[in-house]
Amino acid sequence: MNINIITLFPEIFDVFETGIISKAIKQKILLLNIFDIRKNSINKHFHVDSKPYGGGEGMVMMAEPIVKTLLQIKNLKKNSVIYLSPQGKKIDQKKVVDLSKLKNITLICGRYEGIDQRVIDKYVDEELSIGDFVLSGGEYAALCLIDAISRHIPGTLGNKHSYMKDTFSNGLLKGSVYTKPEIFEEMSVPKVLLSGNHKKIEEWRANNSLKQTFLRRPDLLNNVKLTKKQKKLLEEWASKDIL
Repeated sequence: MNINIITLFPEIFDVFETGIISKAIKQKILLLNIFDIRKNSINKHFHVDSKPYGGGEGMVMMAEPIVKTLLQIKNLKKNSVIYLSPQGKKIDQKKVVDLSKLKNITLICGRYEGIDQRVIDKYVDEELSIGDFVLSGGEYAALCLIDAISRHIPGTLGNKHSYMKDTFSNGLLKGSVYTKPEIFEEMSVPKVLLSGNHKKIEEWRANNSLKQTFLRRPDLLNNVKLTKKQKKLLEEWASKDIL
């Protein structure tokens, strides 16, 4: 996959020089191209923002430097151009998987009070958000999105089951996990996990995943197709008020 990043702060993406994504980049599984908007500023002072028409707080990123930067991208028409902002549609795991199947993505990282609406109207295919909160800039949202997408690109992870069993992969939260020692501060690992009975272990993990979702994110259950057994378990937990 090829990902182009339009930003005022290229150095933020140095974080990808370490970890799993750095390996994917070295192996050319993932290509990151970073474009500095400030290099296309329209005056000698390198200004890329101005006061909003009609008055109001803050500054707005001007259209011309952004568009000049966009037009430097080869085969821009073959890219899905995404603007990351709090006003965008909230990203979920399904959207991440869909994006991971694309060959070319361009991410525009906004700053200040946002970017001139005319850029969005003419050049942006999708406006996306990583959550109902505000960040200092779109770069941090881009970091999260790139990391999430990269996990689904074949070859990035050593074990594909790592992402296939992630939280949200089946619509539910991932269940509890344990490792050594067997007893820690008088708390023991669930006996079933030590039993060696793989069928019972998988059943426990599935039920635990369901229970964690029921306790922490019951809203997710509205979008999951549940089995009769799962529905029965939920009814039992609700009747016992395990909250």
